[in-house]
Amino acid sequence: MKYISRISAILLLIVMAFSANAQFDIISAKDAKNLVKDDKVIFVSTRKAEDYAKVHINNAINLEIKSLYQDGPVEGLLMNAADMAKVLGENGIDPAKTIIIYDNGKYVYAGHLYFALKYLGYPNVKILDGHMSGWRSVRGPVTRSPFTKSALTVTPKVNSSIMVDYNYTKGKVNNAGTIIVDVQSPTEFAEGHIPGAINMEYKLFINEESTTLKSKEEIEKVLADHKIAKNKEVILYCASSARAGTVYLAMKGLGYNNLKIYEGGWNQWKTK
Repeated sequence: MKYISRISAILLLIVMAFSANAQFDIISAKDAKNLVKDDKVIFVSTRKAEDYAKVHINNAINLEIKSLYQDGPVEGLLMNAADMAKVLGENGIDPAKTIIIYDNGKYVYAGHLYFALKYLGYPNVKILDGHMSGWRSVRGPVTRSPFTKSALTVTPKVNSSIMVDYNYTKGKVNNAGTIIVDVQSPTEFAEGHIPGAINMEYKLFINEESTTLKSKEEIEKVLADHKIAKNKEVILYCASSARAGTVYLAMKGLGYNNLKIYEGGWNQWKTK
């Protein structure tokens, strides 16, 4: 009986440890390495085409994030849902698969694609923690040969509650129930920001040397230091809101459920 209890306790600790690591939509390079040949998984590089051509993860397709951006005066603004779904379908990015995204290690392009996919209703999306440096550290297989997937039709299941526009955000300025958060650098923030916004740079959530997401405890401290309450609506933005995607991932993992991104960001706001 004691033996069974001991085994049960060990199993419980394993489950608890797994849960603690799994609360964020990230995956370690060690775990991702085991999925390279899994046909239920799609690896997506969001790096520039020339960087992808030099070296990339085996079986990873390349989707430059700018291929999802609108043409127009507002830099970095995502297309509408139908147009994004068309691009994703042409690149074989299937909502029925687990999508593992990586970028150049800054968590910017990967964060923006992560948010775009969640907005479109993709249920299983992860960011490769450590990106290429993490992949190399576990000797993950790499190649220079391009990889593509067959095109398919993607029907978006839009989660409109997580993306807001200029008019919505303007209506929330100085609203006691809403915290507007600018995740740009302090220098950028000082040069101009939405009235009433607080500054919480996205880099506070990342270990820049290892290009990994900070721990649960470290992220909780960042949010506590900036007085970001879970019972408030939180609207995130940056210049194009690309950097906001990583902060969205981190906060969502900690149970911030009334969380939105103002996709137009400062690039759009300053033109109004």
